[in-house]
Amino acid sequence: MGSLALSVPGLSGCGQASGAADDPVAEPRPGISAGPSAGPPAGAPTGPSAGAAADGEGRDRTVPGGRDVSGGAAGNDPGGPAAREPASEAGGLTQVRPPEAACEVSDKLVPACGAWWGVAPEIFTGRRPARALERAERRMGRPADIVHVYHRGDELFPTPEERAVARDPDGRRLLLVNWKPSVEHTWAQIARGELDQRIDRLARHVVKHFPERFFLTIHHEPENDVRTAPRSGMTAADYAAMYRHVVRRLRQRGVENAVTVMTYMGAPNWAARPWFEKLYPGDDVVDWVAMDPYVDDRVRSFDGLVNKIRSDTPDWPGFYRWMQRRFPGKPVMIAEWGVFERYDHPRFKESFFTSVRRELPDYPQIKALVYFDSPRAPRGDTRFDTTPGGRQAFTELARDPHLRPAAVPAG
Repeated sequence: MGSLALSVPGLSGCGQASGAADDPVAEPRPGISAGPSAGPPAGAPTGPSAGAAADGEGRDRTVPGGRDVSGGAAGNDPGGPAAREPASEAGGLTQVRPPEAACEVSDKLVPACGAWWGVAPEIFTGRRPARALERAERRMGRPADIVHVYHRGDELFPTPEERAVARDPDGRRLLLVNWKPSVEHTWAQIARGELDQRIDRLARHVVKHFPERFFLTIHHEPENDVRTAPRSGMTAADYAAMYRHVVRRLRQRGVENAVTVMTYMGAPNWAARPWFEKLYPGDDVVDWVAMDPYVDDRVRSFDGLVNKIRSDTPDWPGFYRWMQRRFPGKPVMIAEWGVFERYDHPRFKESFFTSVRRELPDYPQIKALVYFDSPRAPRGDTRFDTTPGGRQAFTELARDPHLRPAAVPAG
């Protein structure tokens, strides 16, 4: 999804969400309220929103970037009640303890077993971010390991509210910060150093206020912003140069705690473009690779989500398979994913979340799964609890031992 906007400082939510086709998603403009919490009425259409441009993986965009966000197939249950540990109440949130024999976590925040569980909470609801996170965690029956936040331009992060969420004494959380350094400058301009003062100011802020490790992705989902004209400043090679410059400059200025993430859309139509491979900035500046796939009307199971293929891109193997081949030594993050409401199939979310729980262990390179929770995403309702069965299946997924690898590290 495109970056979202908050009217108050704090946690941020989603960048861009996919839908029924393969194109960019609409983003609210900075300062616009995220809107009421009510979801679409029964019988509402599930296709693209009015005025949305269809060009690929179901994404519509009005403006690039965004600020803090307000609140910004069926199968057997493989775990069963005996496989899940009891929940406890702490800090007003429903907690689920990690196993006593938890996995080790590497310097790059990779758990030795299982995967982190994360959320972009209650996006487009107008709620303050900490409240949105608290509500989302109550609804899903466990705390998030990762909270996805978004910033752009000269905003400084983490904000005081984000730092408080990360350092919650009742349960620490990892921040996944999604930053677009500018929506006015081209990638080539940033790579040439025209925003170095902005980058340096951010580095001073991070060094002073937040020594803990955090995930950082820079201008996520760049595919639909690429311009192929050689002098556009927005070619795939320009993106790679921009990403490299930002990461190296931050490191030179003392930001050694940012675990960098390269985030792709996860859409086959963009991956088939001749310039696609040129987007990658290089192993030395990328710690994790990520994708942002959404459950459009072509997807039936978890494999169909992470390995989307299309008849008009016959040579594309699917994103997870491509990442396995292209980045065999790097952890994979599903940095955004969501299941749209299907009003003609009210139990679809229930069946899909069950498929995720059943199939996820078959994808060992996936080390983080971050859900995008919103009643009114541009292409539909991605809330996980619109039906009792959906909520139960999602809670069982969230509490599965595979998604409780370890306690979030303190530093």
